[in-house]
Amino acid sequence: MGCVLSGLKWPRTPSKDHVTPEPLLPTLGLTPQQQQLLIETWELLKQDIAKVGVIVFIRLFETHPECKDVFFLFHDVDDLKLSKELRAHGLRVLSVVEKSVARIENVTRLEKFLFELGRSHYRYKAPPRYYQYVGIEFLSAIRPILKEKWTPEVEEVWKVLFTYICAVMKAGYQEEENKHNEKTPTMKRLEKSQATAM
Repeated sequence: MGCVLSGLKWPRTPSKDHVTPEPLLPTLGLTPQQQQLLIETWELLKQDIAKVGVIVFIRLFETHPECKDVFFLFHDVDDLKLSKELRAHGLRVLSVVEKSVARIENVTRLEKFLFELGRSHYRYKAPPRYYQYVGIEFLSAIRPILKEKWTPEVEEVWKVLFTYICAVMKAGYQEEENKHNEKTPTMKRLEKSQATAM
């Protein structure tokens, strides 16, 4: 009896020729009709984009208070509804959604955009475990806004898009993290000393 993973024929010890493969990116796989559904519902949502952004982040901080540690700007804000910073950040996040929908028919452009966004989130110290929470709160925020336009098909297509966004951003984050971790301790010390000397 061996372990379940032994059937996958992974090498027990990496050989000197062994190269760690790059993470596989997911495929989006939306039909033209599903793409159109995203575009149409986004057109309706754009009218309330600032409101949606604020709702998403207020709900995010209520359901996952630990997220405030990542979004340090909002850590000590008493009334989030009145925060100009929260409104601005919500608009930035929803601009990512807007850019994703605008690139929905060109998956290569969309993938590149999201991958780079994930890499930049490593520099912002915003780890991937929080990305899905934003997607969940986005769906909760748009449901009442879309009213009778909210259907199981609409819900499914937005879930697919956010799952894809999270997965590609995570791959970008991990690539940036791996690059950072590959630096030798001497290189890290040198960079640190150069930064403090400036």
